[in-house]
Amino acid sequence: MPETSTLISCTGTITRAELANVPTPPSTATHVPIPHASVVDALVETLAHRQIAVVGEEFALSADGMEMFGVLDLATGFEGCRFAIGIRNANNKRFRLACTVGLRVFVCHNLAFRGDYSPVLAKHSKHFSLEDALSIGVDRMQRNFEPMRQQVDNWRDQQLSTAAAKLSIYRAFIEGDLEVPKYLARRVHDLYFNPQHEEFQPRTMWSLSNAFTSAFKELDPIPQFKATAKLGAFLESANLFGG
Repeated sequence: MPETSTLISCTGTITRAELANVPTPPSTATHVPIPHASVVDALVETLAHRQIAVVGEEFALSADGMEMFGVLDLATGFEGCRFAIGIRNANNKRFRLACTVGLRVFVCHNLAFRGDYSPVLAKHSKHFSLEDALSIGVDRMQRNFEPMRQQVDNWRDQQLSTAAAKLSIYRAFIEGDLEVPKYLARRVHDLYFNPQHEEFQPRTMWSLSNAFTSAFKELDPIPQFKATAKLGAFLESANLFGG
């Protein structure tokens, strides 16, 4: 893959070394762009200070290199899952530097987030401290590790009726409650009712979640990151239990 921002494909992932070659636009009086690689390096250092090791990482860029999405897989985890942190940065003022807590599911290497991206304190102003912002942000995310583990345990225990699962898929794609391409509806349906992995044979919320995230892997990286970040909140609000 060519190591220039104008040639990096927005349909694939890149390495941190390639990320370091992406140019950063000049600062203005009110906006100070932050190199994407500096954001990632600072986040990894912040995690290291808390004895949290990074064991995997992937990054994706918008076509012009101005927006970056990334995922860091952490050594910390629990049965079948490893915690992950999603991070995004924009040097075109489109959105603020933000992070979210996630999971990497071992059996199918799926990515799942607890919620949408949360802004990390401040805009890219001249008074913005990347290190301070990430320190507070990581502390907040770390406090979500246990709630996320509990959420997964609850989803593994919660049985879904056939009608409830179908209603969730209908709401997501037909009613548009989840901003994802409608053509994935059939794929989610097939993955849930004809799962490819034994772990997802039980008709539970956990199996339904993984049917969605497995289908999302057909998307390009940035749309995939965005879709998975919104999925958890959608399923939590769907009120499917007991249906």
